Amino acid sequence: MGGRLRGLTRWSEAPARDVETATTPKVNVLRGLAARATTPLLPDDYLKLINPLWSARELRGVVVDVRRETEDSATVIIKPGWGFSGNYLPGQYLGIGLRVDGRWHWRSYSLTSVPQTDGKNVSITVKATPEGFLSTHLVNGVTPGTIVRLASPKGDFALPDPPPSQLLFISAGSGITPIMGMLRTLKARGETPDIVHIHSARSAEDVIFYDELRTLEKDQPNYRLHLQLTAEMGKIDFTELDDVVGDWSGRSAWACGPPEMLDAAEEAWTEAGVRDSLHLERFTIARTDKGGEGGTVLFKKSDKTVEVDGATSILQAGEDAGIQMPFGCRMGICQSCVLPLESGYVRDIRSGNEHGEGDRIQTCISTASGDCTIDI
Repeated sequence: MGGRLRGLTRWSEAPARDVETATTPKVNVLRGLAARATTPLLPDDYLKLINPLWSARELRGVVVDVRRETEDSATVIIKPGWGFSGNYLPGQYLGIGLRVDGRWHWRSYSLTSVPQTDGKNVSITVKATPEGFLSTHLVNGVTPGTIVRLASPKGDFALPDPPPSQLLFISAGSGITPIMGMLRTLKARGETPDIVHIHSARSAEDVIFYDELRTLEKDQPNYRLHLQLTAEMGKIDFTELDDVVGDWSGRSAWACGPPEMLDAAEEAWTEAGVRDSLHLERFTIARTDKGGEGGTVLFKKSDKTVEVDGATSILQAGEDAGIQMPFGCRMGICQSCVLPLESGYVRDIRSGNEHGEGDRIQTCISTASGDCTIDI
């Protein structure tokens, strides 16, 4: 009897086995049964007629508001649809897919909202950059009512519960976004650890959440803010950190910002013998000039072939071809994008190491090294 029940469960779940969901496995049983009942059409063919956020295949959301923060940044408020859990950790990031000019573009952004378990809205805060196609569109082009695809929140740069009694936050530019998620969560929970926050920006006008940070500094005596305005003060010098916060080496530190700032912080903490107390979040891949030669990539299950140059990742190539690729951090850390390499060779963009047939590769940091086949 137990074997029959397990078999029925597997049969029920099968049509939804590849659906990423932040809820319990029971949801996939319901989704799978819906797919069985509506074959040969998918449940989405019916559900989207009722509500575009109801999907049996993917997580979706709708943009409900876009709030300008600075001249080049904005907070995007999203109402998640069926299957999304708000029980994420402060500091984690959210994957978001947006259809622009007929193509789906995917990126990950830190959540700036407080984790909720009751299905309330979530927010990401995005800074537009010249090289950031999707970030620029989210800041300047997306409108309320836009349907987006979502990937479950992920990331190890997450504040524990309960938090350490003494914290040091270090951020620069848009690196403040995961830190703001932490600060808002601590306030919402009524937790009051001793916090020193060093934030770097070119000027006060460039500080994302400037008014909120100043209000927090005024209302909470346990929070001390040091703004490093680089146009007049220069960049943070970690060799002189004692002048800003004398007990920095005894605090649990969380740093997010440009690679050169994080490299300098890591060097300072290592020299002080307290590297384990420093938590880093790197937004971009520090790419070397080593790349693959490029080639033709066959996405086998999707039956699509793409010509890829040596600077384009397999992940990006798949997304550009309209394939819903698995992803997470997009920087080679979380392993969410790993897929089997069925044939050929790819090269790691960061290290230059080559991988061959039978290897499981991280598509976000791998590019074609000749012709290859990916099992998706």
